[in-house]
This record gives sequence, structure tokens and C-alpha cells, in this order.
Amino acid sequence: MVSKSLQKNNSNTSDLDKEFEVAFNKISKLKKAVAPDVMLKFYAYYKQANFGNKFSSNSGLDVRSAFKFNAWVQVNGMSAEDAKKEYIELANNILIQNKLKS
Repeated sequence: MVSKSLQKNNSNTSDLDKEFEVAFNKISKLKKAVAPDVMLKFYAYYKQANFGNKFSSNSGLDVRSAFKFNAWVQVNGMSAEDAKKEYIELANNILIQNKLKS
């Protein structure tokens, strides 16, 4: 038998996953440009949420790849749950800012 706290935690994770997916889809469809530093944060939170500390760098030597890898390394140790929460919060802030500018 699964404890109620474990069931609650699983349902919270599921809700968090859904909210994360919705935030990802909204940001992906955003028509207005987002500042490069903010995009790097989105990238880092996304990678940390999905891959954790299993860093893999493209063997490409371009500056863009280096910035992306560096952004991801900066969230080293962050849990997947926290990375999803940070992504969602950042997405909501960007979406609100875009509505205010419209």
C-alpha cells in the first residue's frame, strides 16, 4: 500500500510536470524575442529539469554552445523539481511582461 504522503507527492510531481510542459509550450510559441540572457536561463532550467547533472557538451567550438553549457553548469546540483519551478516562474514573468508591452 502506498502512503498518502507518497501519493500526494506523486500527484504534485504530475501537476508540476504538466505545468512545466504548458510553460515550455507557451515560451516556445512566443513570437516576441526574449533577451539572450533570459533564453540561457530557460535553456539551463530545461536541461537541469530533464537531464540533471548529466552534463553533455556538444563538441562544437562555437561561442553559443559554450554559453549554453556554462548556463547549465551554473544550475549544477539543482533538483529537477526546483528547475521546473524556476522555469515556470521565469516563463510566467516573461509572459506577463509581453502582455504589458502589447
